Amino acid sequence: MSSASQIMAGILLITVLAVEFGGLSLLAMLTRRIPGYLDNPLRQNMFRAGHAHAGVWVVFALVALLWVDQTDFGEPLKWVVRLAFAVAPILMPLGFFLSVTRPDAERPNGVITLVYAGGLALAIGALTLGVGLLTAG
Repeated sequence: MSSASQIMAGILLITVLAVEFGGLSLLAMLTRRIPGYLDNPLRQNMFRAGHAHAGVWVVFALVALLWVDQTDFGEPLKWVVRLAFAVAPILMPLGFFLSVTRPDAERPNGVITLVYAGGLALAIGALTLGVGLLTAG
């Protein structure tokens, strides 16, 4: 693994603490029966989606970092792939969480666009890495 990928992996591993904090927060809202969560199905679904996507995309990004250095890409394109995979598990969950910050939210606010931005980043990273691996060597 290159030092650049290793640095990115280290940063992603540190973000696991944020995912854990999110899980702890969800557990607290459930066990303490915090108003604005249990009585709002939209917030429940958005918070669950945010937490799940954060965890899955961090693992996916870590796996992708193992492969990015196996491509014949130049370093600038490798950084595009690394960053695309790294921002997806940040942008997408933020979109889910911040689009329903009000306990009485009935629909997501404009911050929901971060979900789409995270999805686009993931698609760019996955497509680019996939093509790079198919054409390597």
